[in-house]
Amino acid sequence: MRNIKYSFSVFGLAIGMTLWGISLSVLAVKPTLSAVDFDMAKAQYFQRCAGCHGIFRKGGRGKNLEPKNTVLKGQKRLEKIITLGTQGAMSHFDDLLLNKEIINLATFLQMEPPVPPTMSLAQMRTYTTEYVAPKDYPAKPLHGLNWKNFFIVIERDAGTVAIIDGDNQKIVTHIDTGYAIHAMKGTEYHKTKQIKDVGRFWYTIGRDGKVNKIDLWQRPENMLIAETKMAYDARDLSVSGDGKYVIAGGYWPAHFVIMDAITLNPLKIVPTSGYNTQGEFIKDARVAATFTSPNTASFIVALKETGKILQVDYKELEPLTVTHIASAELLQDGFFDPSGRYLQVAAQGANKMVVIDTKDRNLAAIIDVGSLPNTGAGANWIDEKCGPVAATTHQGVNLVSVWGNDPINNSSNAWKICYEVETAGAGENIRTHNASPYIWLDQINNLEQSGQQSVQVLDKKSRQIVKTIRVTTEPGKVALHMEFNRDGNEVWVSVWNRSEAKKSTGEIVVYDANTLQEKARIQGLTTPTVKYNVYNRSNHKT
Repeated sequence: MRNIKYSFSVFGLAIGMTLWGISLSVLAVKPTLSAVDFDMAKAQYFQRCAGCHGIFRKGGRGKNLEPKNTVLKGQKRLEKIITLGTQGAMSHFDDLLLNKEIINLATFLQMEPPVPPTMSLAQMRTYTTEYVAPKDYPAKPLHGLNWKNFFIVIERDAGTVAIIDGDNQKIVTHIDTGYAIHAMKGTEYHKTKQIKDVGRFWYTIGRDGKVNKIDLWQRPENMLIAETKMAYDARDLSVSGDGKYVIAGGYWPAHFVIMDAITLNPLKIVPTSGYNTQGEFIKDARVAATFTSPNTASFIVALKETGKILQVDYKELEPLTVTHIASAELLQDGFFDPSGRYLQVAAQGANKMVVIDTKDRNLAAIIDVGSLPNTGAGANWIDEKCGPVAATTHQGVNLVSVWGNDPINNSSNAWKICYEVETAGAGENIRTHNASPYIWLDQINNLEQSGQQSVQVLDKKSRQIVKTIRVTTEPGKVALHMEFNRDGNEVWVSVWNRSEAKKSTGEIVVYDANTLQEKARIQGLTTPTVKYNVYNRSNHKT
């Protein structure tokens, strides 16, 4: 009886407090961390979570993680989610974070997010460093190697980029670049702007906003020739068709910055806050991706939360001409069609592919696809029935969606789904080559470890998955991102050593693109992820 009366009295107290408008949560102890643990958790959130959930935790690709939501889940539930991940394509972090780090991160998520600082043009210029003066750039390559068949490889957690010789599959050098490089782009062929030695200069940007310039003609130890910083959190950059400017987009501050491509001196800041397609003002409208139009003198900037595409002319910086094109929310990555006129961009919040006509500067089409499309560098090829097509993988569903993309010569199939293929797992990258009969795709978001460690091969002619290749069987490692060599007769697949992020136990596995048999393993890499072949990238080979 005593226990029953006690339980009833607590229940009555709760009802009474509710009637008087007093919440039980008011009496709860607010989550706290020591200054050291708070700074560590803040860094972990920035490194592992901010990309999907946002600097202010308002959500995006991931859910809203403001205290009004996280407190309701509670400490233990948050710890479990961080540890095991979710079926909504959130990765598990038990192989990346220590138990204490998981506990602290769960507590941090229940506290008010700290307000990050802004960054001025003057601040950016203090980071600008020249390691090799332009007057000292060599007139010819200093190493005697076939630099046009180099592979540029992100070593994510090492804060480095590896240069690998595609001819002999040997590592040329490792270049210090800064935390978690997210994008690398070199100079590219342009329809009207002619650059000498296209593909020679490459630019990288990390999640810390650090930008690096690399010269592939230098001796390996001198390839890093300049650097700067344009944000505290960033994802992408591009080089103008005339080779004069670099544009980089920030997650925070929410802006894009145009820099001198020779010196990396920041020249102009343009804020990106604004209204989304629903008329809501977005303070932290993050730059999800940037592109260089192959046919026009313009950059393309995709704003994640507002769903706006900005076409930015670079012929004159003052005044800067910008065309605003409304599309769909939560823009992600994208790629051009073979003509270079149409940009195809994933909109993850709407489960669409949006198509931008860079000649007419407008929205050409919106295509319905599956959950959370993610194109990576994308894939274009010729289908026997539909003609020219493109495709995307998805982070939220086991599916490849293929659509027609030639409105000039094949208008009946343009911007319509041609066919879809069910895969073994959700993925993030799809690649092909015009010399190959196959399309390759990863499944890094597969719920099973064996799936995360495998890639699949889709036959262009039969439209069927013809082979699943187990790239690695080692625990804590996943297979991702495929890239062809210059001739299209080899495919390189990364083995990301997630659980040994500080060790050089990652590798790249090289496959024969025709027989699909393994040819070689390039070892001695630390967390290799995305990689690009110089010739393919500079010649728009997707």
